Amino acid sequence: MIRRVLVLLTVFLFALIFCRLIGGYSELQELRPLALHYVMQGPAELGAPNIVTGILITYRGFDTLGEVAVLFMVAASVGVLLKNESTAGVAVVDDDSDPRREAGEIVRTGKQVLLPMILTFGAYVIVNGHLSAGGGFQGGAIVASGGMMMMLARPGAALNVALLGVIESLAGVIYVCIGILGLVLAGGFLDARFLPRGEFGAFFSAGAIPLISALLGIKVGAELSVIIDRFRS
Repeated sequence: MIRRVLVLLTVFLFALIFCRLIGGYSELQELRPLALHYVMQGPAELGAPNIVTGILITYRGFDTLGEVAVLFMVAASVGVLLKNESTAGVAVVDDDSDPRREAGEIVRTGKQVLLPMILTFGAYVIVNGHLSAGGGFQGGAIVASGGMMMMLARPGAALNVALLGVIESLAGVIYVCIGILGLVLAGGFLDARFLPRGEFGAFFSAGAIPLISALLGIKVGAELSVIIDRFRS
């Protein structure tokens, strides 16, 4: 009885806290000075209409590099802990000998219809990240979701994790090299202005931001695909 009273009291206190937070919330009517600076000056300095992508890739490029490094360490750790010695580094091979591992007709047909659309949309989000909502992280996650659908449709298959590792490593190396080029030829590490900014709003514009975004998409997509594959039973 006492335990139930304590639980109800705890829930009531949390509800009271949330009500106070919601009641005291008021939407800002104007941007703060720092946000206003980036919103006004960012597109002019970077040539990218999507200021969010511009900030992630250039102004806080070191943070973004740290984030992809953390994601790489997560993928490596999961790969080590859940490594399957019999399928590590093996090309995709079907194993339909166990009927329990055979996907249904709806899943297989859905994969055939949706997988090309998912991969195309993921590529679109990646390459248009400097123009509209999206970018390397979001597009890479979409591409990885396509890989997950392929695993569901072919549960007896094994991903070529070794190839994904090579692709991810190359993308990371090129990413760092571009950052060094920005340091040497422009104003700092990952400064995308060492390439021509082009016409504002055009597909080929914003300096090296589209290239960096593409590398991020490849890196994130490969890392998440490895993580998803390692969690399969």
